[in-house]
Amino acid sequence: MTVTEQRPAARPERFRDELIRPFLALATIVGTIAQWPYSRILFPPVALPLFILASIAAVGTLLPWTRLTSRQQLAAMTAYVLLGSLLLPLAHQTTTAAFFPYLAASAAGGKLASRKAAIGVAVAGAVVASGATRLVELLAPNASQWPWWVALTVGLPVYIGISQRDRLDALHSAQLAAEEAQRATASEAREAALIERGRIAREIHDVLGHSLSGIALQLDMADALHEGGHESEARAAIRKARALAVDSISETRRAVHALREDTLSLPDTLRQLAEHNAVDFAIAGEVAAVGAEATHTMVRAAQEALTNAAKYAPGAERSMRLAFTDERVTLTLRNGPATEDLRTDLAGGTGVGLVGMRERAALLGGTLQAEPTREGGWTVELELPR
Repeated sequence: MTVTEQRPAARPERFRDELIRPFLALATIVGTIAQWPYSRILFPPVALPLFILASIAAVGTLLPWTRLTSRQQLAAMTAYVLLGSLLLPLAHQTTTAAFFPYLAASAAGGKLASRKAAIGVAVAGAVVASGATRLVELLAPNASQWPWWVALTVGLPVYIGISQRDRLDALHSAQLAAEEAQRATASEAREAALIERGRIAREIHDVLGHSLSGIALQLDMADALHEGGHESEARAAIRKARALAVDSISETRRAVHALREDTLSLPDTLRQLAEHNAVDFAIAGEVAAVGAEATHTMVRAAQEALTNAAKYAPGAERSMRLAFTDERVTLTLRNGPATEDLRTDLAGGTGVGLVGMRERAALLGGTLQAEPTREGGWTVELELPR
C-alpha cells in the first residue's frame, strides 16, 4: 500500500486533517468576507486581489498534492505564505484576515516534505510580514497597526505543521509494523499448520502401513489355508485380519489425537496415556521442554509398546518411566510375562511397528532398543535428544 492509503487509518489525525484544518481555512475566508465592508481596509485596490489569491491558495492546500512535484509544492506554498503576509497589515482590522499567514506557515510544515524548505518558507513569510507592516506604518501613519516585531510570529506555526507531519509518519510506520507483524504471525501459523499436517500424515502412514501389511498377510494366509482345506485355520486368519483393521482404526485415532494435543507437554500426555491403560508411570530427573518431533515420536513409541504388551502379554504388569538428563530424554516401558492365555481372535501384528519407531528415532539422532527380559517379559527403551 502507498502512504496516502495508509495514513487515513489513523482516526484522530484524520479527524483533525479533514475537519479542523478546513474549518479554520473556511472560517478565515468567510469571516474576512463578512467583515470586509465594515472594516477599515488599507489600500483596497491592493488588498482585495491579495485576499482573493490568498483564499484560493488556502483552499488549494486542502486538496491532495500527489500530482505536484516537490518544486511545484514549494512554489505554491511560498506564494500562499507571502500572499497572507502581505495581506496582514492591510486587512488586519477584520480580525480574521490575520490568520492567513499563520495558517499558511502551519500548512507549509505539514505539506512540504523537506523541513528546511518549510522553515525557510515560514521565515520568509515572517520577514515579509514584518517588512510589509513597517512599510504600511510609514505610508499610513494614522492607521492602527500591529508592531512590526509582532508580525515576526507568523512563521511560528510551521513547527505545529512539522510536528503534525512527524506524528503522522510515526503512526504510519507503526501501522506498517503492525501489519507486517500480522503477516508474519499469519505466515508462521500457516507454516505450523503445514508442519502439523505433515506429522499427521507420517503418523497415519506408519499406522495404516503396518496394519494394512498385517491384514494382507493374514488374508493371504487365509486364502492358502482355504485352498488346503484348513477351514478353521482360515477363519482364524480372517478374524485376525479383522482385528488388525479394528486396531488400525483405533491407533489412527490415537495418533491424530496425540498430534493435536498441543496444549499438553510430553509428561502430561504420557501420564494420560498411562492412566488410560492402567500402567504405572514415573518421572526421573528435572522435567524440561522437549521438541515437537521428539514428543510425537515418544508418544507413538509408547502407544506401540503398550499395544504389543496387551497383545502378547495379556494380564502382565506394565510400567512406564520418563527420564530427563541435560541433553537427552529417555522413555522406558517394561512388561512382565503373560498371566493370561492368548486369545486366538486377537491380531497377531506385523512385527514392523517397533522397526518403524527405530528408524524414526535414528532420524532424530536417538536410539530405540527392544529386547526380552530374564523374567520372560519385554523392555522397550527409546532415547532421543531434547
